[in-house]
Amino acid sequence: MIGDLSLFGVFVPKLLVLLLASYGMLLVLKKVLARLGVYRLVWHPALFDLSIFVILAATAANVAEWYLS
Repeated sequence: MIGDLSLFGVFVPKLLVLLLASYGMLLVLKKVLARLGVYRLVWHPALFDLSIFVILAATAANVAEWYLS
């Protein structure tokens, strides 16, 4: 997954784009989980959010590898 994307003449690493997309998905998922009351059952919310972010980023990288190769 080495490579850059050209956005209006500026080269941006693909990983940065994937991480920003994962962060956007995390923000939406956090609102849904907070509305459902899941954070009342979680011992450490920040660690829970970090683990969800890592899972989303890894999934996005694998999907991008399959479809963008």
